[in-house]
Amino acid sequence: MKNYDTVTEAVKGLKERGYNIDFNIAFDKLICSDSNICLRPDEFEIVEVHRYEGDSNPDDEDVVYAVESKDGKLKGMITSAFGLYADPVSNKIIQKLSMHK
Repeated sequence: MKNYDTVTEAVKGLKERGYNIDFNIAFDKLICSDSNICLRPDEFEIVEVHRYEGDSNPDDEDVVYAVESKDGKLKGMITSAFGLYADPVSNKIIQKLSMHK
């Protein structure tokens, strides 16, 4: 796994490596509104996690997940999956993301 110093570098590096789908979490699945792709928790794996904390405030956390469909045909990212303004998330999605803390 590559290491990146910033969220911007992580996103750029993952895109260069083919992780081009920008996923969002929608309660019980990952969705890409640009292409109408949806993946349920049993259809994807998290293959890399890049976690960043703010210099002055550890609560300033950003996370970049590299995600692949189990068949290997779809590769994308989830960024900033947690926080005050995050959408409601199902227990299955939380468990899948929490395994990689």
